[in-house]
Amino acid sequence: MLQTPFYPGSYPNDADCVWEIQVENNFRVMLTFRDIQMQSGRCQYDYIEVYDGPLHSSPLLGRLCSGSFPTYTSSSNMMTIHFHSDSRDTFRGFQAHYSSIPAVHNSTLQCLPDYMHAVVSTDYLQSQGYSAQMVTLDDNRCRPTITSHEVIFNIPYNDCGTIREENNDTINYSNTIRVTSSGYIIRRKKNINLHISCKMLQKTWMQIMYVAEDTVDVNENQFGRYTMNITFYDSSSFLRQVHDSPYYIELNQNLYLQAYLHSSDPNLILFVDTCVASPDPHDFNRLAYDIIRNGCVRDSSYATYYSPYSHFARFKFNAFEFISRHSLVYLRCELVVCRLRDYSSRCYRGCVSRAKRDASSAEERVNVVAGPLQLRGGGAKSGSIGLDSSLSPPQVVAADNPLAPVVAAVAVLAVVVFVLAGFLARPALKKLLSRGTM
Repeated sequence: MLQTPFYPGSYPNDADCVWEIQVENNFRVMLTFRDIQMQSGRCQYDYIEVYDGPLHSSPLLGRLCSGSFPTYTSSSNMMTIHFHSDSRDTFRGFQAHYSSIPAVHNSTLQCLPDYMHAVVSTDYLQSQGYSAQMVTLDDNRCRPTITSHEVIFNIPYNDCGTIREENNDTINYSNTIRVTSSGYIIRRKKNINLHISCKMLQKTWMQIMYVAEDTVDVNENQFGRYTMNITFYDSSSFLRQVHDSPYYIELNQNLYLQAYLHSSDPNLILFVDTCVASPDPHDFNRLAYDIIRNGCVRDSSYATYYSPYSHFARFKFNAFEFISRHSLVYLRCELVVCRLRDYSSRCYRGCVSRAKRDASSAEERVNVVAGPLQLRGGGAKSGSIGLDSSLSPPQVVAADNPLAPVVAAVAVLAVVVFVLAGFLARPALKKLLSRGTM
């Protein structure tokens, strides 16, 4: 359920709230309004906007402020709702309910870390008079896997004729699956072109598949996130990983971390934007210590190391007095992924004020939580250490704390949370994601 702040009381003036709803792949979002009461007219002052995907890059499904209670259905597994109020009168606002419904389709697309996974139903092909052997890419070296029910392509981002394009807010990878009729001299059926595209947006991967010049209009839109890994190492050589959990350490010990972006695209770079320490892996606001914030170093022991690859970010910090006051300490770091050598992007601007953070070009942000850290004590037991990205991604909020040195940071342009470990639990994208910001 979604509703304006303080509903059924009056919403505040000068509000801007955004809810992102994300459901499982190959499902759609259905949003139904149950109550709307706000400043009427042409919806210039107080209004609700419903977008068919991310806020800044998707079609507007509707803007409303009064009248009937409509229902909207997304064309992908994501929908965004934006509520705005001005400085004048306030009213009760709105209340809406959402649910997920299965999509009816003949083809699917997933944007995975190293390739696009495209599947075409053989039943669909046969219904149009085609066989699975007629399905190809322009690059004949890249052939599909054909089963009794599906034609499956795993198309790399940097091979098989995949085209990479850039604009102001996305990095696009596209290719075309072609279904051609078998006639050599004449043909009476149209060729089918399935255009597939994975788009890296400001906060998500957007996946699109559509059919050109066909009797059936197919649109497949899915949203996902980057796969990230962050690991502790025992020295600045970054040769041996630490696999203990908790990670038992000495006070003022050097702690070395490496973040890794798993992607086959070599034209991406990883940047550490923010890193915060807290004794609670779910609360980095009430009691927290900044190591680095918006690219600005807050802890004197924080340092970065040269990495031979742009997909790696290496840094260190010293264990601090904060740890001795709490049994366990966790880190949350915001990582940023940008286009390599895009000097207008966040990754190349270093320390910036919060007000300037949103001015960058194509990038993705990810929040990661690492831990726990614990001061060494007698009889301590250790176990395997891994990353947990199943926690919901809380928004990073600055918390000034005059405590001694702490932890370090890492970054990617999407938002994820990881618990200190040696393995990476892949982001759970097949869950309902609803987030509101104001």
